[in-house]
Amino acid sequence: MSGNPIPGMAGLGNLAVRRFPTLTVQTPRLDVRPLTAADADPVTEIFADKQTQRWLPFPKEFGQIDGRSWCTEMAGERRDSGMGDHYGIVRREDQRLVGCLWTKRTDWVGRVTEISYAVSADARGLGIAPEAVDVLTLALVLEHGFQRIELRVAPGNTASRRVAEKAGFTYEGLLRNAGYVHSGRVDLEVWSIVAADLR
Repeated sequence: MSGNPIPGMAGLGNLAVRRFPTLTVQTPRLDVRPLTAADADPVTEIFADKQTQRWLPFPKEFGQIDGRSWCTEMAGERRDSGMGDHYGIVRREDQRLVGCLWTKRTDWVGRVTEISYAVSADARGLGIAPEAVDVLTLALVLEHGFQRIELRVAPGNTASRRVAEKAGFTYEGLLRNAGYVHSGRVDLEVWSIVAADLR
């Protein structure tokens, strides 16, 4: 379609290539920060865990995630393209990296992004994932103007459902055949927080 631009869409080209904001946020017990090459070994270990592997939103053919690539090239590409970023969840008491968060599917026109997460086996059940998701969501909405943050959860992943509930997300419904885990294609539950929820 050619002709006059759509009202209110001036500068759309700039939005399409916007770089994702660099974020470092804290809670009393956690730091959430961009990953670096030094995080490669713990990230590889987190993604190699059997329980994590079961629910990773990647087809099995994707293979094992290489921690160094995830922390450097892949994170840089996602950040520079404006689609998201990769973060480490660091326990402040011992500076140990105990989990990962990543943002993806960012829509700069709609100001929407999606958060995914994985926590090390020995740090599960301690409320780390919901605490990290919560503080990252707050920063994205209150400091960077996002209007909607989504979580997508494969049915049966009760741990991720609990994370969504504890982080204050609202269940919206089921997207049929919308994603995949290592075992194949799956439906996805959609959970969200919108800017109005935080006012």
